[in-house]
Amino acid sequence: MAHEFRLRVYYEDTDAGGVVYYANYLKFAERARTEALLGLGISQSELHERLGLLFVVKGIAVDYRAPARLEDRLVVRTRLTGLGAARILMEQQILREAELLARCDVALACIGPEGRPARMPASLRETIASLKAAEPRD
Repeated sequence: MAHEFRLRVYYEDTDAGGVVYYANYLKFAERARTEALLGLGISQSELHERLGLLFVVKGIAVDYRAPARLEDRLVVRTRLTGLGAARILMEQQILREAELLARCDVALACIGPEGRPARMPASLRETIASLKAAEPRD
């Protein structure tokens, strides 16, 4: 099931024209991914502490469709699109009501203490797999 994270656009998120600065969409997406994992009971700090594993962004592509503005209420919808032994693929949609403002295709890598790709435990992969949703892409 896809995860939804709600937020409001603050002055600090915008440029001089009151439009959300493009890089802040990446921050919104990061917060939403963190909340999606926490919602599944996965604490990244505990994962690092107990197993020495970290999730890092390997790649991200953002398709900006329309601007968000000061005080807009947004929803970031996060869903799993692929899951490997050490890789997670996600699609994140940033919406204002039903309007798609931006779409992010994100590739995460699971790395171990030495900074190299590391296999996720099967139980962790099973938990993450619940973010998969059969929603079509725009």
